[in-house]
Amino acid sequence: MIQSMTGYGKATAELPDKKINVEIKSLNSKALDLSVRIAPLYREKEMELRNEITKILERGKVDFSLWIEKKECTEGATPINQTLVESYYNQINQISKSVGIPLPTDWFQTLLRMPDVMSKTEVQELTDEEWALARQVIEEAIGHLIDFRKQEGAALEKKFREKIQNLHSLLDSVEPFEKERVDKIKERISDALEKTISVDYDKNRLEQELIYYIEKLDINEEKQRLNNHLKYFVTTLESASGQGKKLGFIAQEMGREINTLGSKSNHAEMQKIVVQMKDELEQIKEQVLNVL
Repeated sequence: MIQSMTGYGKATAELPDKKINVEIKSLNSKALDLSVRIAPLYREKEMELRNEITKILERGKVDFSLWIEKKECTEGATPINQTLVESYYNQINQISKSVGIPLPTDWFQTLLRMPDVMSKTEVQELTDEEWALARQVIEEAIGHLIDFRKQEGAALEKKFREKIQNLHSLLDSVEPFEKERVDKIKERISDALEKTISVDYDKNRLEQELIYYIEKLDINEEKQRLNNHLKYFVTTLESASGQGKKLGFIAQEMGREINTLGSKSNHAEMQKIVVQMKDELEQIKEQVLNVL
């Protein structure tokens, strides 16, 4: 089954004091183009994360984000640093006595405006337990993205099979016009020679020239090769993952055969069929760009 390069995944986990969020999304790209945004606490694990994502996702323009939502205690109130408040209080008292400056009339207003009073300073370290939980969240988000890719891939495969069947039908519809085309060429040349009464010609030589001319317009080889390419495209669809580039190459070969059919057709109805084939193939080429 094929996979699309388009995908999205998100997962979260709750801790007593925080919420871990992981979001990952991908679009089509010729190679892996990975962008990582990660919370400072997990920065030391960035290379490990990159290697893991590269190994699993293979191709695509991938945006990965890991961030933390902190839960504040006391219903979200900003904590007051009591130790720092006491220190500021003692310093202000000492300066007032030493310099003779009057003490503030509103102590609370003064102290609460002092630097860092309304914040707490804490050193955070990543524990093995938290990283194990974060890894689970990351793997879950990547799993969701892969599931999304598979769903998109199934839709693409259905579309490809429909387009390949259309090309088969169009190729079969060429056959009735082939004999008609040869007869018309013979008739046109014979009529032109009959109108030229004064010209004497060798009918055997004319027949040889007609055969040579018609052989140059023969499209049996192109039809056979195109038919083989169509079958190979379907076989590749059913093979292991990572067929995107291969399908692109097959589509290019199909285009060459269709172009040759158009240049050799020399028939109005066949030209119309070739235009329809080109339209179907163009839709295949556009969608192949999304295949992993």
